Amino acid sequence: MHAVALEAFAERGYHGTSVPQILEAAGVSASSLYRLFPSKEALVNAVFLEAKTRLGHALAEVEGHDAADADRDPASVAHARFVRIWDRLARFAAEEPVTFRFLELQDHTPYLDGPSRTKELSVLAPLALTCMDLQRRGVLRTDVGVDVMLATLWGALVGLVKASRLGYLALDADKLAEAREALWRGFASTEPIADARTRRATRTNEGTKRRTER
Repeated sequence: MHAVALEAFAERGYHGTSVPQILEAAGVSASSLYRLFPSKEALVNAVFLEAKTRLGHALAEVEGHDAADADRDPASVAHARFVRIWDRLARFAAEEPVTFRFLELQDHTPYLDGPSRTKELSVLAPLALTCMDLQRRGVLRTDVGVDVMLATLWGALVGLVKASRLGYLALDADKLAEAREALWRGFASTEPIADARTRRATRTNEGTKRRTER
């Protein structure tokens, strides 16, 4: 049932998909469906939870560190993390095209329930924390919000996959790497890491001093 509903929602969207269409494709009766899911909204949330869980598994362990990381330049280590994130997202899009197409839809918000919203946050949280940590370390730009970075990262891949699906772009490993490096150049700090740390420490000290003087 989930697989049939996933394909229907991915092709036509939530509002463009009717319960009778799902029943016909699945070859089940309405009573069988409603015993499992009391409404179309309950069904699409179950599909969303399963899809997001698979995406979370695809992104798992992108924070893994090699033993040699401690001796490498922080920017190089951060870039390697970024490559892992992008490559896993791209592989997910290639290996699970229907799931990816469902998740790329922009009209999820109105029907998501509490567990679905929690699942979405749980998938995004590790990536957001990584970006925040890299900003703190001076590796990523601080004038671009983490939410903007993540939205841009996802949106870029969605755009590439859509262009490929519509025949506007021959998407291959080289094109994916080209896009990935363009994003990295946009996110990476151009300020030397030591200077960035000094500047942040100065701002922190000045803020502490002002609070003390009040």
